[in-house]
Amino acid sequence: MKKTAIFLFLLATAVLHAQNGESAFKTGEWLKFRMHYGFLNASYATLHVKSSRIDDVPVYHVVGHGETTGFASLFFKVDDTYESYFGMQDGRPYKFVRKIDEGGYTKDVEINFDHKENKAVLNDKKNNKKYNFALQEGIQDLISAFYYLRNNYDAKDLVKNEVIDLKMLYDDDGVFDFKLKYLGKEIVRTKYGKVECLKFRPLVQSGRVFKEEESLALWVSNDKNKIPIRIKADLAVGSIKADLDGYNGLKHQFKIIMD
Repeated sequence: MKKTAIFLFLLATAVLHAQNGESAFKTGEWLKFRMHYGFLNASYATLHVKSSRIDDVPVYHVVGHGETTGFASLFFKVDDTYESYFGMQDGRPYKFVRKIDEGGYTKDVEINFDHKENKAVLNDKKNNKKYNFALQEGIQDLISAFYYLRNNYDAKDLVKNEVIDLKMLYDDDGVFDFKLKYLGKEIVRTKYGKVECLKFRPLVQSGRVFKEEESLALWVSNDKNKIPIRIKADLAVGSIKADLDGYNGLKHQFKIIMD
């Protein structure tokens, strides 16, 4: 996965749920993140929650988009779009779309989840190939995982250094186990002020992209919204950072610590 895809992936898996069974988000929620690669303001990524229906099932339709801007786009042009359709009631994924153009490297993939037949069909439109996968209990796609976790884990039950496990289906990797270690609470300074955050360490595979298994760190707002505030990563070449740069349509009040 390229750099923009890495951070859409992290945004999609970093967040824990609203408290007391109350939903953490609503239709209309919009999040924007500014990404830096070294000294460059490299790109922006957004997540926008909409509503739709698939086979008469009411679903959330979330669109994630990332693109390079300014000086960075002269070196490496990125224009990525990720979409997910998942049930409003149970959070199960029904459809996932990935359309990317990263410096001329392109993909056009669609995954359809058939919960009645207990299978998923991956359609690689660029190469005109299809792949079948058996659905596993609790499986999520890249984007639906973000919202599923927000509504299915309680922050008060987190134990420092314990790991959260989640199964995902992704076109590059097939079904894989994602692991997220909780590191405790921390105050983060943002453009909006100080924010109390829950800090996590996604455990990733070292080598081609990341320096080592624990090369990532992320901070999530410790409120009912549970939105990503900051992400840092040491890559095999250089480092990258993403900060919350804009938001709209949050379901709950965004808690800022006033000095």
